[in-house]
Amino acid sequence: MKIIFIAAGSSTRLGGHTLDLPKGMLMINDNSIIGIQIDLFRSKNFNDIIIITGPNSDKFNFENVTYLKDVNHKKHDVLGSLMIAKSHMNDEIITTYSDIIFDKKILNSLVDFSGDFGIAVDLNWEKKYVNRDQHPKSEADNVLIDNGKILEIRKNITKCENHQSIGEFIGLMKLSKNGAQIFNEKYAELEQKHVGKFHNAPSLQNAYLTDMLQELINSGITISSISVNGNWCEIDTPQDLDNAKQMLKDF
Repeated sequence: MKIIFIAAGSSTRLGGHTLDLPKGMLMINDNSIIGIQIDLFRSKNFNDIIIITGPNSDKFNFENVTYLKDVNHKKHDVLGSLMIAKSHMNDEIITTYSDIIFDKKILNSLVDFSGDFGIAVDLNWEKKYVNRDQHPKSEADNVLIDNGKILEIRKNITKCENHQSIGEFIGLMKLSKNGAQIFNEKYAELEQKHVGKFHNAPSLQNAYLTDMLQELINSGITISSISVNGNWCEIDTPQDLDNAKQMLKDF
């Protein structure tokens, strides 16, 4: 199992907290966001860890990890950063955003998933937006689910049929070795042929991971919902940072 951190982005909402520091290196109590994740992955003996870095890459100080610098991070978004690691996507992998923390229950759910494509989804997501006034609910990466299968992934999904449900993608994806190969092949095909708008992004170059997931869905590939039942938190605002410090006490 390989673990790939997408940590090349910059942060604006955290203000002075990330002025000269990658968001993933923010301290929560006595450890950084990425450090908390690395400790959790290593507790399951997942030691093949790759971190895709961007601005202030010299601030990353973890030992026994592979660093890949995204020198073009200003020219693309999350998907482009992930594909910096395409040569490493040749095995079973978990990809993770660098601005989330999550507990062992959630990691166990990912580990137990045996399909080709799965993403971690919180079905009780709306409660996390109660009193979260610095990050509106409309910005959640929603997923529309039917019998465990993702039909749609985008922001602000508000309606579903009675037999369907709406959740939030929390930033964790698991691919089998076969799934990783399909992902790479599809992206290579898009690089050669696609022009113009790409789902909810202005272009493939500026696409998010969620745009690529929707492309795979539209191509007939099954993306499964890995329903999580555990503690997790996104750190995108000073309010989130305070919440994460409190939540970490319950891990």
